[in-house]
Amino acid sequence: MSTSRLPALPASDRSDVAARLREALLGASFTADGLLELLGAPAYAALARSETVPALRATRGDTPLETLVRLFLLQQPVPHARVAGVLPVGACLEAGWLVPAGDDELAATVDVRPYGGPAGEDWFIVSDLGCAVGGAAGIGSKDEGVVLGVGGASTTLAGITVRAPVSSALDLGTGSGIQALHAAQHATRVTATDLNPRALHITALTLALSGAPAADLREGSLFEPVRDEETYDLIVSNPPFVISPGARLTYRDGGMGGDDLCRSLVQGAGERLNEGGFAQFLANWQHVAGEDWQDRLRSWVPRGCDAWIVQREVQDVTQYAELWLRDAGDHRGDPAEYQARYDAWLDEFEARKVKAVGFGWITLRRTEAAVPSVTVEEWPHPVEQPLGDTVRAHFGRLDYLRAHDDAALLEGHFRLTAEIVQEQVGLPGAEDPEHVVLRQNRGMRRATKVDTVGAGFAGVCDGSLSAGRILDAIAQLVGEDPVLLRDRTPAQIRLLVEQGFLDPA
Repeated sequence: MSTSRLPALPASDRSDVAARLREALLGASFTADGLLELLGAPAYAALARSETVPALRATRGDTPLETLVRLFLLQQPVPHARVAGVLPVGACLEAGWLVPAGDDELAATVDVRPYGGPAGEDWFIVSDLGCAVGGAAGIGSKDEGVVLGVGGASTTLAGITVRAPVSSALDLGTGSGIQALHAAQHATRVTATDLNPRALHITALTLALSGAPAADLREGSLFEPVRDEETYDLIVSNPPFVISPGARLTYRDGGMGGDDLCRSLVQGAGERLNEGGFAQFLANWQHVAGEDWQDRLRSWVPRGCDAWIVQREVQDVTQYAELWLRDAGDHRGDPAEYQARYDAWLDEFEARKVKAVGFGWITLRRTEAAVPSVTVEEWPHPVEQPLGDTVRAHFGRLDYLRAHDDAALLEGHFRLTAEIVQEQVGLPGAEDPEHVVLRQNRGMRRATKVDTVGAGFAGVCDGSLSAGRILDAIAQLVGEDPVLLRDRTPAQIRLLVEQGFLDPA
């Protein structure tokens, strides 16, 4: 990997300077909230689309906050005197956060993006110049060793991660350090690895500038830097999951054939987890002609692990190639080179008989169950982030269902989950609906069809009566044999519990 064209980074061992810089940034309201208030929603949203003109127009004044936005987010040289009124210039120059630029001007050596933590913390994500805004397709360098800032994939993984207090956490492929930063809030010990040594340096800067504890930083690919005897309570990874011909961009391309990198990552996580520990990944996977994609993913799950795999999106191979060529800005270059790269992607897919590529989340949990549960599903619909509590609750319900046969289930007590609504669908004026739908307004926002018995059962679940007694009452109301009703209803109850419509009381 070559990083020679990239500028030198600030010193990662000068925590005193990072602390002074952090204090100055906060003093000028250089925070996520401050940025939104200054720029306004349209200009703020434009930054995520790689459009900087609205933000440049909104920062034409000389306030401390405008100065910092131009300096650290928009790559603009700023007069020395203006910077000196906001930052400890001497210390920042000495530590390498700033460099002289032009006639009596200063420029930043890295991008610094304000980022709001889940509990309202004011954090700062460091990345290479041009990569805090819009990703690699925006104003950033295309060097293979470049380290990107916060993107949609980063925030998605952070949102789905289970945030229970743990002793140890491992962030594989840490990049700019956002997952390690989140983990540091609830893990006693955080280890972060990356194949790119520049990423480890930037992670150290992110943690220091955000006021977080330092992590154990290790260079290497996948689990290579992890010692044989080391296990963790939480493993997270937003890996370079793009399925591409070759490994041109370190931050994006895994370098293995097809989806082998994601498969290797998932399969290797099982033996690294402590009992009850979670491993959570974002991943791409191939849809191969003549093969069930769900079976493909089930084969990835390591022994001794429950799994919940959610496919969020599927793209045909042309859409997929175009997406990642544009992400790297290749469409803006030489048309012949763009076409050659496009051809190479399609050649790769054709050789592997790949017809589409799926994207989604993979969660593993280490279990002692004799028969682990593996759920693979497609859910492309909107969800409500953060989902960490939803993920943890999903596995808790699996434990409950595994421990209760139908007889025990009917002895159990249940509560209808909060913010569930019922929809009845049928012809106008009809005496009975054609079907009834229960819909969640939180978490996964699922919807499921139920019969009238299921709807009636769910509606009266407040934890006071056992499931069996509720069914006996329903049988009396509808004139049905209670024994038959008890026999046929547990499957529907199990589905409602598994999908989060009912919780054990």
